Amino acid sequence: RLSGLGYCFSASQPPMLAASAIEALHILQEQPHNFNCLFFLIKCLPFCFFYISSQNGKYITVNGKSCINMSTFNFISMVGNKQIQDRAVKALRVYGVGSCGPRGFYGTMDVHLELEDELAKFMTSEEAILYSYSFATIASAIPAYSKRGDIIFADENVGFAIQKGLIASRSHIKWFRHNDMEHLESLLIEQNKADKKNPKKAKVTRRFIVVEGLYLNTGKICPLPKLVELKWKYKVRIFLEESMSFGVLGETGRGVTEHFDISRDNIDLIAGSLENSIASVGGFCCGKKFVIDHQVYIKFRNTIFGRRMFFRSLLVDLREKCEKIHDKLKNVTHIQLIGDPISPIKHLMLTEPASDRDLDMHTLEMVVDYAMNEGVALTIARHLDSEENNLLPPSIRLSVNCELTDEEINKVVSVISDAFREVLQKLSSVDMKSPLDSVKQGDGEQIASR
Repeated sequence: RLSGLGYCFSASQPPMLAASAIEALHILQEQPHNFNCLFFLIKCLPFCFFYISSQNGKYITVNGKSCINMSTFNFISMVGNKQIQDRAVKALRVYGVGSCGPRGFYGTMDVHLELEDELAKFMTSEEAILYSYSFATIASAIPAYSKRGDIIFADENVGFAIQKGLIASRSHIKWFRHNDMEHLESLLIEQNKADKKNPKKAKVTRRFIVVEGLYLNTGKICPLPKLVELKWKYKVRIFLEESMSFGVLGETGRGVTEHFDISRDNIDLIAGSLENSIASVGGFCCGKKFVIDHQVYIKFRNTIFGRRMFFRSLLVDLREKCEKIHDKLKNVTHIQLIGDPISPIKHLMLTEPASDRDLDMHTLEMVVDYAMNEGVALTIARHLDSEENNLLPPSIRLSVNCELTDEEINKVVSVISDAFREVLQKLSSVDMKSPLDSVKQGDGEQIASR
């Protein structure tokens, strides 16, 4: 899918260059032996892409320049931790790479069972089960319990993995507005009325509420106390996805239940990721024994190795840095700050978006490129536009690291402020057109000459 490479173009390059390269890619799809297009791409692509040549950490090297990393989910700096790396090397020498088989056949090793026990104890749950792939965790857990004819009440801004799990379940999905508990309750009341009209059907229909602890798409925390209240009032089950909140929220990183001091017995299933704060791979589900046993029975999984949990001081530092950067970003002009103050995920949207989504994306790409040149690595929140349930406006997604100093926070905010101001001033002085609109249809030779 060559055309997909267009997403990687650096916005600081002339739009004509990037647009011409995209057009050349399209022609190559139809004319694989068009050497003029091929030579053009060989010349222009090195100037259109960002190259990352260092390990992920608080700083990364982009195009040979060291930048403060505000792009990746290394919230508590587990990436590059010497103790973790040494433990991983020891595990490799004992177990090799991978389990070389499915979970239910010969893929289970002692460390898998040990990590499941540790996770269950850490989350104060009866049992836990590991998954080899974080995305597949909630995407397969939902259809493991909810089937055709069941009803799921889901927040409209849940992540893509949850959306795929909802589709796979073939259940009836009722969307409620983001974190709007009044809207959710109105849907539950409506369902209650329908159940009373057909009690026979209601007896065999299961009802679920599916939410995220900390939403990747908005940086906001779910109102869990109200959700638990509605759960018991209307007799529904709660599935809680904690990929972003695990290792971030709560005094010891146990997630949104600890953050609100709510017993995990109120939650029917908790799913989380080991690929964000933990800096590993895979995911997990935890809950009551009969809930987890059901997953073990119907699924076979490859799983991963484990590591120790979080230091409280890291979580305190992280929340402090999140609040500091949030307070400073609130005063930056031209941006709409989305996300809760203590959330390490924050979104920056344009206060005055254009009528064309592509133009807004191009504007944000220019902001990202400006910031990179000033030593701050940013990223735009990417979506599969045609498949998203509720496509949000384009935004720059910030990820806060617990090791950021006050000086680095000030630099990040200053660079972001300057980037938006300079880019918007520059664009206001030119005729705004979509970069692709300026490319006329032509053969490979015309494109190469451009």
